[in-house]
Formats: sequence, C-alpha cells, structure tokens
Amino acid sequence: MSSPKIGFIGYGAMAQRMGANLRKAGYPVVAYAPSGGKDETEMLPSPRAIAEAAEIIIFCVPNDAAENESLHGENGALAALTPGKLVLDTSTVSPDQADAFASLAVEHGFSLLDAPMSGSTPEAETGDLVMLVGGDEAVVKRAQPVLDVIGKLTIHAGPAGSAARLKLVVNGVMGATLNVIAEGVSYGLAAGLDRDVVFDTLQQVAVVSPHHKRKLKMGQNREFPSQFPTRLMSKDMGLLLDAGRKVGAFMPGMAVADQALALSNRLHANEDYSALIGAMEHSVANLPHK
Repeated sequence: MSSPKIGFIGYGAMAQRMGANLRKAGYPVVAYAPSGGKDETEMLPSPRAIAEAAEIIIFCVPNDAAENESLHGENGALAALTPGKLVLDTSTVSPDQADAFASLAVEHGFSLLDAPMSGSTPEAETGDLVMLVGGDEAVVKRAQPVLDVIGKLTIHAGPAGSAARLKLVVNGVMGATLNVIAEGVSYGLAAGLDRDVVFDTLQQVAVVSPHHKRKLKMGQNREFPSQFPTRLMSKDMGLLLDAGRKVGAFMPGMAVADQALALSNRLHANEDYSALIGAMEHSVANLPHK
C-alpha cells in the first residue's frame, strides 16, 4: 500500500528538514514556498495546487497573516480542502487564528490538527521534535504515522486550539529563560569576571537546559547561526502577551523578555534569538551595538 502524498504550504528551514525525513520514510512530498526554500522536492505554484495534489497538507508558515493568505482567495488552499483531506498546522499562530482555522475545518468537512512543534532546526533534522497536537482523538490517530516520522514524541494537548495555546507556554518559557541567562551574563561581565569563566560555568550547571546551553555557546563564540530567528521568537512572545492579556494571566517576567527580544529584533531579526546575549554583552562592555 503506497504512502499518502504530503504537501507543504511554507517550506522554510523547519519544513525542509521535516520533508526530508518524510521522503526517507517513503512519503511522496510536494511543496509551495512563497518566500524561497527549495530542495529536491517538487515545487507547486500555489497553496491550492498543494491542497489538490496532496492527501495530507502541512502548513508551516510564520504568522497569522501568512496563514490567512495561504488559505483564502482563488489560489488559496481552502478552495481544495475537501472532506477526506487531513491538515496539520505546524505554524505557531495566535489562539484566535487556531480557533478560526478549526471553524473552517468544521464548515468545509476536512480534518485538522493544530500541531506546532517544540524544537529547532537540529531537532527537525534528526526527527526529534516534540509535536503538540490539538483536535479529535481519531484525527490524532490518523496523523500518528506522519507525526512519528517528524517527531520523537506526540503530546495530545486537548481539543482544537489547545496545542496552539500550549506552544505559547513552551516558547514563553524558552524566551524568558534566555533573557534571564543574558541578564546573568551581563552582570557577570560588568562585575569583572573572566568572560570564559562565566560562559564555561553556565555550561556545567544543571539549572541551564541543554537548549539554552546551545545558546550560551553561540554567545561565547559571538556567532548566532539562525536555528530560531529573533524575528520569530519576538513574534511568539508578542502572541503570548496578547493572549495572556485576554485571559488575565499574570506574566511580568515574560513581558520583560518580550521587550528585550523586541529590542534585539531591531538589529538581529534574522540571527538566532540568542543574539540577545551578544546585545547585552555589548551594552555592558560599552561597545558599539552590532
């Protein structure tokens, strides 16, 4: 029995790595990439063409606006999302956007999971993403073979929209923790500690996660290759603060991190979000901000 064809709408750094793993697992893959991102995958000219060609459609776009542009209009995917199609929305979007997409699924009869991933390009490359999914249990079961290829673990967060909300929790903790680490580095350097002692010590202590130890290494090397660009982390922190305001959540630490990452985003939008460490180092060293 042949594997169902999978179509990507949005084919950037994360999607290309997921697509490569799916091809290795025997799935035929096609993609639409409005802003580049090409490999040996067959590229199609529109979201609608992807939805017509594939049985399983994976959205992997940067924000609400990009998702809506991919869905609507004459060449939007919605025109071809008929009953029987399965959609996995791996994008990090607002809870309101996830809810609106779920309503469209009910209206048009296709199956949908909000399915954002936790992890960066290294985990996407090795198939070790943690997949957060929201939707019906039966749809999760149908999608499980694909989720097992691109991720090492699937967490069913609850009904539609739950995973979109859980992803903001995860990214909020990630961004706020990076800001605290950057502040700690800033104090250590301003206090006159040896630079390598500060960075090497933080690499050894259990309170810093493996993820953030990767970011510290970037800071120590003063090189910030974009595993997770600042522009996307800053966007996610903004989504979290907006969503938190609507439900009355108290998140002062995350609000400070949102502001710090928004400032870093002005000059480091396409560098990894760990560039915040470098920005703070420059500030305490009284050096020009690069």
